[in-house]
Amino acid sequence: MTDTTTPADRIAALDPDALRERYRHERDRRLRPDGSAQYRRAAGEFGYYAKDPYTERTERAPLTDRVEVLVVGGGFGGLLTGARLREAGFGSIRMMDEAGDFGGTWYWNRYPGIHCDIEASVYMPLLEETGYLPTMRYAPGEEIRRHAVRIAEQYGLYRDAVFQTRVTELTWDEDGAEWLVRTDRGDAMRARYVVVSSGTLTQPKLPGIPGIEDFRGHTFHTSRWDYGYTGGSADGGMTGLADKRVAVVGTGATGLQVIPHVARDAAHLYVMQRTPSSVDVRDNRPTDPAWAASLRPGWQRERMENFLAILSGEDVAEDLVGDGWTSTARLQRQMITGAVDTTLDPAERERRDELADFAKMDLIRARVDEVVADPATAEALKPWYRYMCKRPGFSDQYLQAFNRDDVTLVDTADHSGITRMTETSVVVGDAEYEVDCVIFATGFEVGVSGVVSGTMPVHGRGGTTLLEAWGRGPRTLHGFFSHGFPNLFHLGAMQNANSVNFVHILTEQAEHLAAVLARAAKTGARYVEPTAEAEQAWCDTILDVTVDNSAFLAECTPGYYNGEGTRRATPTSYSPGPVAFHRLLAEWREGDMRDVLVPPVDELAV
Repeated sequence: MTDTTTPADRIAALDPDALRERYRHERDRRLRPDGSAQYRRAAGEFGYYAKDPYTERTERAPLTDRVEVLVVGGGFGGLLTGARLREAGFGSIRMMDEAGDFGGTWYWNRYPGIHCDIEASVYMPLLEETGYLPTMRYAPGEEIRRHAVRIAEQYGLYRDAVFQTRVTELTWDEDGAEWLVRTDRGDAMRARYVVVSSGTLTQPKLPGIPGIEDFRGHTFHTSRWDYGYTGGSADGGMTGLADKRVAVVGTGATGLQVIPHVARDAAHLYVMQRTPSSVDVRDNRPTDPAWAASLRPGWQRERMENFLAILSGEDVAEDLVGDGWTSTARLQRQMITGAVDTTLDPAERERRDELADFAKMDLIRARVDEVVADPATAEALKPWYRYMCKRPGFSDQYLQAFNRDDVTLVDTADHSGITRMTETSVVVGDAEYEVDCVIFATGFEVGVSGVVSGTMPVHGRGGTTLLEAWGRGPRTLHGFFSHGFPNLFHLGAMQNANSVNFVHILTEQAEHLAAVLARAAKTGARYVEPTAEAEQAWCDTILDVTVDNSAFLAECTPGYYNGEGTRRATPTSYSPGPVAFHRLLAEWREGDMRDVLVPPVDELAV
């Protein structure tokens, strides 16, 4: 039955005070004093959870050579940087990654049902450049991984690549104006420029469940899927689970995609849920041949910019994508940077947006009732929090899976998660669930990359480490480079821009870096390094424009956005949004770049 209720009618029927109280109650049920410490790293005795199951390790001799550019990271950020540097005329480029091939998060994540949750036409980069068109509106993961390989092949990025290799130290050599790069392979190579794009969605995390090491069944993390045990492929057909009782731990973005496939193939599935995701309509479908035939040169850039503008709160005449993201752009302002409606008083704007948020979440909860047959299960699957407290989810299969007799939802909220594990069971409260296999869909160490975490020590001019220089917070110009660390560049949202379609942000960052390095080569600059004054000015700008969302985060259900309910920090990306930021960068590139280009020694002497 079609819901004919208008948004105004739905808002009028809401009780804001009751909803706020329910949201707080559901948040408090899930709060834990240990916050993010409730998780453990996939390292040490649990290091096997992070082992590469896809590519066998091959030995090689240590490298002691020199390259012009070293790009650390083989995901889309690194690939885009390598591609744009190739186009700018750079021949000596070495790509490096801990994985066995290119792909980044799409190399590691090959679980059943995996697709992108951003429309592929705006998510998959360099489609026109490579002459490729996605097969589906939301492409499957293997198709995206193969596209990463396609980019690397077309731009000759395999030529000098080293895989299964991790940087262990970067040391600036002032006399040679280059970086000494040491790795876990014994390499002592040199590079004039180093670009770090190591990403944040590759290192799996595990729940710190007491007794996890005692379980005698089979376990693995979704980002290292064990098809040797399950059989089948990312399309399903996991015959190895036909006689198995399986528990999937986690109901976030990964769980939404994995659970329907495991439900179909396992003898019985237990879904261990702490916090339900919001699950809106996905509406995935094959790419329309007629639409594909209508495309004209420049179509992807136009579509990407249209999508980014809408999500950034900019005025746009037409919505070219028209999906669940673009229809909720205003609600995303609480967590995603962008323009806001300045015609209203801030308090009035917040009241209007909160009511719209309540109405949207009410629709999402109503959909649960429409799809899930059992009332008790439906009630447990309803999300009670603001729209952007967790990354919004989309699926046309997830809720339907709970109508199967061989699927059991186990709500762990009242017990702060799984209580413990035994040799044969997962225990929640006093209830034991005997299982043969436990699959952890518990996500990643979000926000942790090498240079920030300290796993990649960086020694700049005078031996100062980057972590020392950033002791009171990140210090950069435009998020890319720092004073005292010449020819070192970072890709990411820190003091830069952010969006749900982060590949677009990476596209702009790669083009910006290529332009800076091309200008450095053209002018004969000794190295690229921002002045202390330029760096300070940018830090001041970030502080001046930052919008404080700590009150919103404090009311949210625990998750990685708010440090499991313990973090109240405000975002460090450019609050006016990516469109405004990219405009700022373009204007800066029109200048002489004297605040970053250090001239040769002979020019300095003159």
